[in-house]
Amino acid sequence: MRKPIWWAAGAVIVISAVVLFFSWRAHRNATLATTEVPIVASEPAVPAIKNPLPEATGPASPLPELDASDGPFHDALVETLGKGATDRFFKPELLVRHIVVTIDNLSRRHLAVELRPTKPPDGAFIATGNDQQGTIDTANYQRYLPYVQVVQQLDMKRMASLYVHFYPLFQQAYQALGYPNGYFNDRLVVTIDNLLAAPDITTDIAVVRPNVMYHRS
Repeated sequence: MRKPIWWAAGAVIVISAVVLFFSWRAHRNATLATTEVPIVASEPAVPAIKNPLPEATGPASPLPELDASDGPFHDALVETLGKGATDRFFKPELLVRHIVVTIDNLSRRHLAVELRPTKPPDGAFIATGNDQQGTIDTANYQRYLPYVQVVQQLDMKRMASLYVHFYPLFQQAYQALGYPNGYFNDRLVVTIDNLLAAPDITTDIAVVRPNVMYHRS
């Protein structure tokens, strides 16, 4: 609970990380042998897929177009998380696109807060001290407990199935960000690795407030 605030940027990021961590580990060894991409001498090489997604199992229902995916994806989240949690935590619009851009941003220095797929946590950010010498109040971390409780109650198999089913839309949204040869699942694994490597902070986190927003000092 004392990791940097950006680590808890949104429940869906944590959910995706948990799902892919288990799904990717379970299938990685079995699929690595099939990931080589042939290189055509006359064309730029396409990066090899490092973390191929396992094949979906069971009958596949048709996917909507990306621009029409908000309703179907929201309904799928309701079936998996429940209507109360879905309505409380998730924004209703541009869900797939916002999930993709947030996961892409989490491994970078800046996070586009307005593009997060989740609603802000209840309450205001709490800091002690002044604008030049402040620290994050430990009471602030309690604002994220509802997110953690949802993740703890997740059915991992259902979440993995949801991700695999909608993956073509995630891939399409990722390529539209400017990665025409990119593979979204590889990017998500990088984000997972970065989240797992984030240190537990046991001391006060110093912040400054040069204008409206707080920054780590």
